[in-house]
Amino acid sequence: MAEQNTSERPQQSAPGGVTAGSGYDPQKIEMKWQKRWAEARVFESEVDPSKPKYYVLEMLPYPSGTLHMGHMRNYAIGDVVARVKRMRGFNVMHPMGWDSFGLPAENAAIKNNTHPRTWTNKNIAEIQRGLRRFGFSYDWRREISTCEPEYYRFRRASRSITAGTSGSSCACWSAGWRTAKRAA
Repeated sequence: MAEQNTSERPQQSAPGGVTAGSGYDPQKIEMKWQKRWAEARVFESEVDPSKPKYYVLEMLPYPSGTLHMGHMRNYAIGDVVARVKRMRGFNVMHPMGWDSFGLPAENAAIKNNTHPRTWTNKNIAEIQRGLRRFGFSYDWRREISTCEPEYYRFRRASRSITAGTSGSSCACWSAGWRTAKRAA
């Protein structure tokens, strides 16, 4: 078998004409643009009556674990919709939040012998880091977490108003964060 001289091989070209060894560093370039987008606040939506409104909301992830490819597929689709609408002149509101109030997060915490608040907040931070790293176009100022009193106290009030009750249909965390119980 004849020995091949690898230095004489033509370099393989990636899509867009980028060749191996050309100095293309995707992590460096992505971080550069994500920093610029954050500084320019391009994904933040403000009231602007001159533009038509568009609201994009994908399912809120359960922070009972980490991200997987199903999440990435879901959030990439929503991100494409939000970006296209922005490019077409819409005032896009694209928030993110966490469906963190309930049994998936609590059961995962119990299984991992961790307090639910600690478990949930750790997972939220990790998932958020991944979503930011992907460069999704969320307005992070509008982030919500359904396990926080700032969120569920308003849900309880709205249920009281719509149901005509004292809010007895709202599930609330017990003092020990070990079980969800119905409010009296």
